Order: sequence, then structure tokens, then C-alpha cells
Amino acid sequence: MKRQAGVLLNVSSFPGKYGIGGFSCNVENFLREFAAMGFKVWQTLPITALGWGNSPYSGISAFAGNFLYIDLERTDGLLTKEELATAECRDAYYLTDYDAVRKNKSRLLRLAYSRINDGYLSKIKEFAQKQASWLYDYAAFMVLKERYEQASWLTWDEKYKKHTPETAEMVLRENESEFYYFCFEQYLFFAQWQRIRDYAKECGIKIFGDVPIYVCLDSVDVWANTEEFLLDKNYKPTEVAGVPPDYFCEDGQLWGNPLYDYAAMKKNGYRWWVGRMKHLSRFYDIVRIDHFRGFANYWAVPAAAETAKEGKWKKGAGKELFDRIRKEIPSLEIIAEDLGIVDDDVIKLLEDTEIMGMRVIQFGFDGDKENTHLPYNYPKQCVAYTATHDNDTTLGWLLSLDENTRREALSYVGCSEEYGWASGAGRCPATRAFIRTVLSSCATLAVLPMQDLCGYGSDTRMNTPGQANGCWRYRTNYEALADVDHAFLKNTIRLFGR
Repeated sequence: MKRQAGVLLNVSSFPGKYGIGGFSCNVENFLREFAAMGFKVWQTLPITALGWGNSPYSGISAFAGNFLYIDLERTDGLLTKEELATAECRDAYYLTDYDAVRKNKSRLLRLAYSRINDGYLSKIKEFAQKQASWLYDYAAFMVLKERYEQASWLTWDEKYKKHTPETAEMVLRENESEFYYFCFEQYLFFAQWQRIRDYAKECGIKIFGDVPIYVCLDSVDVWANTEEFLLDKNYKPTEVAGVPPDYFCEDGQLWGNPLYDYAAMKKNGYRWWVGRMKHLSRFYDIVRIDHFRGFANYWAVPAAAETAKEGKWKKGAGKELFDRIRKEIPSLEIIAEDLGIVDDDVIKLLEDTEIMGMRVIQFGFDGDKENTHLPYNYPKQCVAYTATHDNDTTLGWLLSLDENTRREALSYVGCSEEYGWASGAGRCPATRAFIRTVLSSCATLAVLPMQDLCGYGSDTRMNTPGQANGCWRYRTNYEALADVDHAFLKNTIRLFGR
């Protein structure tokens, strides 16, 4: 990878009049502005189907796209302007309104689907056949979810609960129209995303995606692939995923995801993981794997445990998995989220696979001058951030620090503590100083969240780990883009060879 600069902005955070960002022309407009400033990478969070808490990291499918991102105005003329107007969310320009968006987009997409002709249906069926390795099971799963009023697949009748190679075809025969509706959603999603990917390429921008290491128990991935997970005879997890106590949570984080049966995966050549990464390579040029350390060793928590403190470390799939992925998808660039507890096994796996890890400057000010998150300690092969989606914004973080730590942090980046250091939005002296420091570092890729380009505070934070409600809602707008100091960023990116 060449020395570059990137912007972190989730698809949901783009502007738009339907309550959430999505695949409208706003994406192209922002990409064009980012490219003009010299950015070569756009990073987004997972764009797959959402799950619990509206988190893009807890989706019901590792393969299906999030239908909430579909641009209603690009549905091949199946909806009128008057109908589109009924989905506008006039009070949701600054925060995503997930409840309204689900209701409105589902309603109008179903209306659009009711108007397709035989020729259009043939296109959907052709698309479904090409994507049959995952889409048939996904469509069947969604049909059954509706039939059982969104209840977990663990509660379904046995003939549906026990997935077989014939299950999807059985559901298709029982309810063909509903089955192909869910294929219709994915048909639109894939076509619209391809348009954005093509435009990004025209702008000279690589798309940097994200993949959660784990999937949810109540997902099509587990239902259709029970042999790939550590489950008992009733399909319930014997142990679940999480992380031990760390910087974010003193009790650790009990995620509850089922764990992979790496012994079984090894026997079939890691088929599921290779298929997942190959699928994502159609979406992205670069992929960050969240919680990468789980491939070296992972935190296994007894299924009945109340907190993640009760877990223990177990050995992960290791280098063998990535050798297989690289053999199948040699062009895909992989980044490791290696934050938190990093032991010798994780370091060795990163070295053996030659995968770049991450550095976040906010983590650098604990008084240890050898802290790996201080820019003078960065290895060249890493991705450096002022903040990630799990951090507070740079300004919000600075304002939350005790006086001594804030003084040390501001001094490090060469910012005066004089009155006004926290003001000015896109020209905020403190935020600009942190941006300049990260861009000037030796890190191969430097990524800046949109909120930091704007100099915004904690009210625009994307996510707080361990917080169940109120996250994933931040949205930007054209006024914010106008507040960004384009000249400063363009000059700084140029100055430091990005």
C-alpha cells in the first residue's frame, strides 16, 4: 500500500431526506470533495444487514446488504415523486431515525416490488442464481422470520429449524413472491453499491470496508451453517464471544456471539471464511477485520456467564486461515483491528501474515513514553487514526481529560493552551494539530473521522462500546462539509506525501 490519507464516514452518516444516509448522489458529491482535498481512501463501517441495537456489527447476515441504504429515488421508476415524499423525515437531518426509516423504506420497497413486470422479475431471478451460494438461504431465512413474527430460528418448527440443502427451495416453493421480494432488495442494493464503487474508482479513491469477526446466533449464517460453530445438540452455544476487562469496560464486554469451530473449519479448508472474504472483495478494496486478535487467541465465555470476566483464552485459527484467504483473493488488502490487549501471539500473527495493525493517538497519553500509540513509536506498516468509530471525537476526548493529561496531549501536538484552542469548528486549533500530527507520522495510511475534519465534539460521537441505546446515529450535512478547512487539509496531505 502506498502512503495515503483517508476519511472515516459511515454510509448511514451521509446527508439525505429519508432519515438515513444511503446510496444517493450525496455519496458521490462527498467523495468528489474528499478527492479534491487529496484523500485517497474512504472508510465505512459494515454495510451488511443490521441486527440488534442498530449496530452494523451485529447483523443478521454477513453477506446480505443493509436494505436501509437503498436509494428510493433509484428504483427504476417504480415509485412516484408523491410516494417518495411520504418517506421524507424532516426531523432527522442530523441523527438517523432507524424506526422511521425501517417503516418507510420497507413500505415503499414492497410497493415498488408489487409493480415489477415479468422481465424485471427475470433479472431478479438471474441475479439470485448468480448469488445463490448465500442469497437463497438469506431470502428463505427472512421469509421464515416474518412467518414466525421475528422469533429466533431456535424456536421454529423442526422442519425449518434444522437447515438442510433443500430448505431454501422448500421455502421458495411455499412463498415464491415473498422469497423474491428479499432478492429484489439485494438486487437494488448491489446495483446501487456498484455505481458508488465505480465512481470512487473514477475519483481515485479506494473503499475501505469493515468486517466483524463474529456473527449473531440469530442469523442466517449460523442457521445455515451450524456445523461451523460451537453449538450443542439443540443448536445453543456452549461458549460465547467477548473480551476481558479493558480500557472501555471494567467488566469486559460480553458480546454473546457463538464461537467458530475452527477444527471443523480446518477440515473443509475454511470454506465459510474464504467465501465471506471473497464476497466482501466485491464491495471493498481494503477490509479491516474487527477484533483481529481473535484469530490468534480468543476470549471464550461460558454461555451461562453473567459477565465477560468469567472467560478464558483459547487458540484461534492463526496464519493458516490467512494463507488460504490470500491464495484465493490475492488482491484484497487486509487491515487488522489490533486494539486492546495485544500479546506475543497476536504480534507474531501480524508479523507472519504481514497484515497492518492500527494506532489511535488518543490511546497514547497514559504517561508511558513507549506507548505504541504515540506517533514517534508507530511502525511504518500501520493505519493511524485520530479516532475510530468507537472513540469520542478528538475535541470531545480532549475536553473530557483531566487538566494534566490534556496539557501533555496538547503540548505533544504543538497546540497552545491559550483561550480558543477548542473553538473554530473546522479550524479548531486543537483538532487541526492532532490531524497534522497523524498525517505527518510514518504510518502508511492515516485515517481521519469526518467529525474531526469538522472539529466537532462529543455530541457527534458514533458509538460508545457497551452502551445499548443511542449509538450509530451521527449524520453529516453540506453545511458541515463547507465548514471543513479544505485548504488546510489539501496542503497538509500534500506536505506529508500522502
